[in-house]
Amino acid sequence: MWGWISYDPDLNLIFHGTGNPGPWNPDLRPGDNKWTSGIFARDPDTGAAKWFYQWTPHDLHDYDGINEQILLDMNWQGKPRKVLVRPERNGYLYVLDRTTGEVLSAKPYGPVNSSKGVDLKTGRLMANPDKKTGTGKVVRDICPTASGLKDWQPSAFSPKTGLLYIPHNNLCMDEQGVEVNYIAGTPYVGMNVRMIPGPGGNRGAFTAWDIAAEKPAWSLKENFPVWSGAVVTAGDIVFYGTMEGWFKAVSAKTGELLWQFKTSSGIIGQPVTYRGPDGHQ
Repeated sequence: MWGWISYDPDLNLIFHGTGNPGPWNPDLRPGDNKWTSGIFARDPDTGAAKWFYQWTPHDLHDYDGINEQILLDMNWQGKPRKVLVRPERNGYLYVLDRTTGEVLSAKPYGPVNSSKGVDLKTGRLMANPDKKTGTGKVVRDICPTASGLKDWQPSAFSPKTGLLYIPHNNLCMDEQGVEVNYIAGTPYVGMNVRMIPGPGGNRGAFTAWDIAAEKPAWSLKENFPVWSGAVVTAGDIVFYGTMEGWFKAVSAKTGELLWQFKTSSGIIGQPVTYRGPDGHQ
């Protein structure tokens, strides 16, 4: 596993994701590859698993299952729920009941054609057979790429607006599976990959997602993938950085650019906010 861990003190549960199966070539590892590319809810005192959910069974495209989870108590379709919100690499914005692992919602928050949606009755991701790779087989225009619609860069939630602010990619790829043997200490991939810009030509975006409405409130196109984290304040300002080196402040309600300044390099770190000794944030 790698990625983020969250803790719910009321339920006394920790939540953590799991990585992808290897090699990438799916012909060499048939089946769902259970326990990979998923999320565990565990008792932190014993390590015992309470539930597990697999975001991407038989992960064809290195999507992993390691993104951050946002733990919220909210009304969901008229009922109070303890939910876990997760913008996953496979391209879906998931809302789970974090007590049971039930999938309440799974909507694409950007271009996705590697799958055809999530069956809410079973919770299973429905793979697109037209985008299935294999040994010697070239499959073109798979969206999102192996780096996911979003990778490890953390999103930010505002309880004032009810929006989740997501820095993410807009990339697609061509893939070809190749034979590979395991040799300790060497890469174990089994896949050739070529990445290209996604629909619209922009390689990244910054999207405000309305969790309750299950749809975007607004979205900003960026020339390159947005790999910085995001932070949102009670003053309704959202901050994020770009690979072109711009650090931006935008309106949390509309996405309007309020100000920006140029740094000396591309930004892939996380912004932070704090209150200084003079009382100002």
